[in-house]
Amino acid sequence: MFELNSAIQARVAGHHEAIIRFLRDIVAIPSPEGQIGDVGRRVAEEMTRLRFDEVRFDCMGNVLGRVGNGRRLLLYDSHLDTVGIGDPSAWQWHPFQGKVENGILYGRGACDEKGSTPGMVYALAIIKELDLAKDWTLYYFGNMEEACEGIAPNALVEVEGIRPDVVVIGEPTNMGIYRGQRGRLQMKVVTKGRSAHAASPHLGDNAIYKMLPIIGGIRDMTDTLGDDPFLGRGSTVVTRIECQTASLNAVPDECTVYIDRRLTFGESKESALAQVKALPGAAEATVEILLYDKPSYTGYVFPVEEYYPAWILPADHSLVQAAEATYRAAYGREPTIGRWNFSTNGVYWMGKAGIPCIGFGPGDEAYAHTTSDQVPLADVVLSTLFYALLPTLL
Repeated sequence: MFELNSAIQARVAGHHEAIIRFLRDIVAIPSPEGQIGDVGRRVAEEMTRLRFDEVRFDCMGNVLGRVGNGRRLLLYDSHLDTVGIGDPSAWQWHPFQGKVENGILYGRGACDEKGSTPGMVYALAIIKELDLAKDWTLYYFGNMEEACEGIAPNALVEVEGIRPDVVVIGEPTNMGIYRGQRGRLQMKVVTKGRSAHAASPHLGDNAIYKMLPIIGGIRDMTDTLGDDPFLGRGSTVVTRIECQTASLNAVPDECTVYIDRRLTFGESKESALAQVKALPGAAEATVEILLYDKPSYTGYVFPVEEYYPAWILPADHSLVQAAEATYRAAYGREPTIGRWNFSTNGVYWMGKAGIPCIGFGPGDEAYAHTTSDQVPLADVVLSTLFYALLPTLL
């Protein structure tokens, strides 16, 4: 193990500048909300240059790179899309050109989640260089996730027919090992009213007023939700409100609110839906789970219900144990074991498909989706060692 670790460390050191340059290249390519065509081609170019055994795009437009052809399949999952930049004036530097200061790269997607891509890609290249694949087939999967987490792996398994045995997710873990997350359910509530002139509101039925007790019930619901000692308590919040009205001097005849419901372990979409339907005023409303059916940038449509289950991989699972052993061998210290506060592709891998997965990646999730989006470059390079060593210890 000492000799293997030393050999991998030497290869990582040799690729140090290329890893950082690759990261800066992909951060500089805008890829908001699933628009990963350009950045995917840059990643494919790098994998081709590194002589991967196979490089291609799937039907949805996600990029795949393969090393090895063994009987067991390990997949490294990193989403290449980001959220938008919001108000450009809120940034202290160019969001895509970014800046490097005190060893930290600042830029949109540096933390969430382009920071894990170079380590994963170069780890597979090192595995190929050192002939370490053995009985593994190893994939890098650069995908779209921000608009609908889990949709890319769902299509990969059900349409492309690639079903991993284990998965490593590169969402930011601050170089810890994560083994779970809360789930999510997106719901829509609609109340109907009757339009009338605003000068005579008593002749109408205001749909917004009919929504008020439902909004109040959602606001006051959190303390009654499920709790888990590892994942924490579920939560719920109204994230958008819309109304339909004939004009600004007419009583609205329809009101719609959207709900983000975070599910802790043991909660289901059925129980969460029933809780909203039981709120005061909800009996006269329509409550439904949203359907995601937007086409990808290639035009491919893969409709999925916007239900993302919570999941936990047990602490004594062989993948967690191997990840801990890999961390000790790579860095000479004990890892931090934790879970994400936000949602990841694990909602499909483990939550729906039952495929064991862990998270490991550079960056602190506190900076995700913020104008301080950042990642320590030293950790970007160091993560390569973990990714390259893990298959040997699995």
